[in-house]
Amino acid sequence: MIGRSLVLRVSAIAAVGIIAAAAASQAAAQKHELVKSKDGAAIGYKTTPIQPWSGYHVHDPDRPIPPRVDPGPAPPPAAAPADAVILFDGKDLARWRDTPKWTIEDGCLVAGEGTLTTKDEFGDCQLHLEWQAPDPPDPNWGNCGNNGVLMLGLFEIQIYDSFTKQIYPDGQAASIYAQTPPLVNACRKPGQWQTYDIVVIAPRVKDGKLVAPARVTMHHNGVLVHHNQEVYGDTPHARLAAYNNPSPKGPIGLMGHHCPVKFRNIWIRPISLPDQK
Repeated sequence: MIGRSLVLRVSAIAAVGIIAAAAASQAAAQKHELVKSKDGAAIGYKTTPIQPWSGYHVHDPDRPIPPRVDPGPAPPPAAAPADAVILFDGKDLARWRDTPKWTIEDGCLVAGEGTLTTKDEFGDCQLHLEWQAPDPPDPNWGNCGNNGVLMLGLFEIQIYDSFTKQIYPDGQAASIYAQTPPLVNACRKPGQWQTYDIVVIAPRVKDGKLVAPARVTMHHNGVLVHHNQEVYGDTPHARLAAYNNPSPKGPIGLMGHHCPVKFRNIWIRPISLPDQK
C-alpha cells in the first residue's frame, strides 16, 4: 500500500503498531521528491536506496514498465475448494480483528482506514481474493485504487488501479511492494472485479535466524505475474527490505489507504510442503 510501512513483522495483535510505523515511514518519505521517468510515463523517486537485487532505486520511475495484457472479462466469483478456510463470505468479519472504519455493503467488504488483519496466522498457503477499484477513479494518484494484501504479516502485494494510472513499477498492481514489479500488467478497468491468486512459501527460520527467504507465485486475473519470486524481506515505503525478527507464520491483512476498494470471496488454503534445504 503506497505510503505505508511494514518495517517490522506484524502479528495479529499488533495492528496499532502498523499505524504508528506507517506514519513514521510516510513522514520520512516526504524527504524524497516525486519525479517523472525519463520518458514521462511514470512517477517515482530517484533519491531512495538502490536495491542490490535489481540495480534500481526503490520506487524508481525508470524501471522497465511491465507490458499490458488484456486478461479478458471478469468471471463469476470463484468457488472455494473444500479444504479452504473462508475468510470473508460477504456476511461478517468473524475471522478478522474488526475495525469500525471498514464496512460490509451488499455482500462486499469496503475498505476504510487502517489494516484489517486475520485472527489466525498462516505459513505456506494459497490465498484467493477478489477486489474492485472505484469507478470513476480518484484523480489523486496516491488514492487511485490504493490498498494492499499483507502476507504472513511480512510483505505486501500491492492493490492499485494500474489500468488508469502508471506509478513506479514496484508499486503498481500485483507488485511485491517496494521490491519486484509483476511480469505483466493484467489490470481490468476500475469498477470491474479482479482476482489475485497468491501462493506463498513462508520463510524458513531456525533458532530465530532466517534459513531461506519467502517465495511467491501469483496469478492476477488468471495471468502469471510472479513465478517462484524471492521475497527480500518486509516492504517499507521508500526503503530497502529486510528480515527483522523473521517468522514462519503471520496474519493476512488488508490495508486501507484513502480509497474505498471493495473485496469479496476471500479464502485461504494452508498447504503442507517439505522444508526447503
